[in-house]
Amino acid sequence: QVQLVESGGGLVQPGGSLRLSCAASGFTFSAYAMSWVRQAPGKGLEWVSTISTGISNTYYAASVKGRFTVSRDNAKNTLYLQMNSLKPEDTAVYYCQLEGRRGQGTQVTVSS
Repeated sequence: QVQLVESGGGLVQPGGSLRLSCAASGFTFSAYAMSWVRQAPGKGLEWVSTISTGISNTYYAASVKGRFTVSRDNAKNTLYLQMNSLKPEDTAVYYCQLEGRRGQGTQVTVSS
């Protein structure tokens, strides 16, 4: 069955960087667009970014555009999210998503 396992979260100071990973299994990873979504404390899910199957098309929420970069390695069945210039408002649990299915998430906390 589909498994999505996120990792790479942690505590970082404002202005810092983190790289999230999502290891995917149970489906043909290269055949699907993949997304990152996040959920801040007390808020609903927020779409962050999507990458197409061929990696040539990437899409970002306005709140992260220019700071976050989504990528994928189809040979490793892994999705990435490079997050730079992090802000306190980026604090959330981050999930990779495949057509509505998500993993357990990884916590990102941006605080001084």
